Amino acid sequence: MTNLTQHAEQLSTTTLLRFATAGSVDDGKSTLVGRLLHDSKSVLTDQLEAVEHASRSRGQEAPDLALLTDGLRAEREQGITIDVAYRYFATPRRRFILADTPGHVQYTRNMVTGASTAELAVVLVDARNGVVEQTRRHAAVAALLRVPHVVLAVNKMDLVDYAEPVFAAIAEEFTAYAASLGVPEITAIPISALAGDNVVEPSAHMDWYGGPTVLEHLETVPVSHDLTGCHARFPVQYVIRPQTAEHPDYRGYAGQIAAGAFRVGETVTVLPSGRTSTIAGIDALGESVDIAWAPQSVTVRLADDIDVSRGDLIAPADDAPTVTQDVEATVCHVADQPLVVGQRVLLKHTTRTVKAIVKDIPSRLTLDDLSQHPAPGRLVANDIGRVVVRTAEPLALDAYADSRRTGSFLLIDPADGTTLTAGMAGASFAAEAEAAAAADDAEWDF
Repeated sequence: MTNLTQHAEQLSTTTLLRFATAGSVDDGKSTLVGRLLHDSKSVLTDQLEAVEHASRSRGQEAPDLALLTDGLRAEREQGITIDVAYRYFATPRRRFILADTPGHVQYTRNMVTGASTAELAVVLVDARNGVVEQTRRHAAVAALLRVPHVVLAVNKMDLVDYAEPVFAAIAEEFTAYAASLGVPEITAIPISALAGDNVVEPSAHMDWYGGPTVLEHLETVPVSHDLTGCHARFPVQYVIRPQTAEHPDYRGYAGQIAAGAFRVGETVTVLPSGRTSTIAGIDALGESVDIAWAPQSVTVRLADDIDVSRGDLIAPADDAPTVTQDVEATVCHVADQPLVVGQRVLLKHTTRTVKAIVKDIPSRLTLDDLSQHPAPGRLVANDIGRVVVRTAEPLALDAYADSRRTGSFLLIDPADGTTLTAGMAGASFAAEAEAAAAADDAEWDF
């Protein structure tokens, strides 16, 4: 076994968890993040000293852990209004990348950015207020982005005397609602971020709760990094042709494997042309290997000299995506300028960018009650809706439900390169939930 293969196997089993936090205003999200970082010993000494000093200057006896993230808010107020703040920390059991997303309704696009790569979302709820409108929005975004694990953190339990019935009622309401949207796994945890109950250490005030703490769940939730069973996809980023005396006939196609695995000798199809060939070799880090898988960056050599260029997609011949010029998708509009029917845009999918036109906007999702507003004609900032886009050249897209990497795309303003819209190809959670609800004779209005 080569060193490269051993390294690849380590990557495939790495204990890295990407997760996003979300919560309504004043639900205590900053305090939860601060408590999680503090109690997991992930705060530098000088940072903690600064928080303690700032807390004393405010007349507070105990450190206000929310100040660990308040500095990020100040940065946003200075103009970084669409960026997601990331925190990196680790425990002996797992490494974490935390996407700290704002909770205001006008920053829905921020949560979309932070949760788009997350394997888990922590949705915070104030125990005194229960499930509110913003809680439903965050559950909807998590379902829309196919986040596989959702944690309901019922915060401020100390302010309701750690009452089990309060927690049970909130957990039941949220679980039923999120499940109706298609969220596959929901874990409810009663916490007090301010007092530290059930964040890192178990609470002495809630002996009726026998589940994991927030950190324990983050450390143990199953995260599959084995993408070898997924649909294999390799977007070509660059064509390598040295044409040197040492490599006179070398032609390789470089890029990062988006999903699945590729093997030497495998029959593949190059899309959108549809031409087929066989993988003659795979080069990675200067070595020739027999197999490579996501997310490795490699160079693939084919047995036949066929026309392959940047933006093409290499896939197994017996498992290739459908090529189309008509894209139906759910999108979140992130630009301040609206998206309108008839607008000419650029569509960027993996390494391919093509001209396109917005043919139709069939509906806009009303986040207040998750109803569909038909034929809105336009989408404005933070709107989520359905669009139909016609591209000038064919694209090889997967459904977003099958592949978050090759089922997503961006719509870009051709005039200045501004990102307009983030799109997810295929059916939305709303359509699937509606079908399930109809089968159960439910009265949900999606």
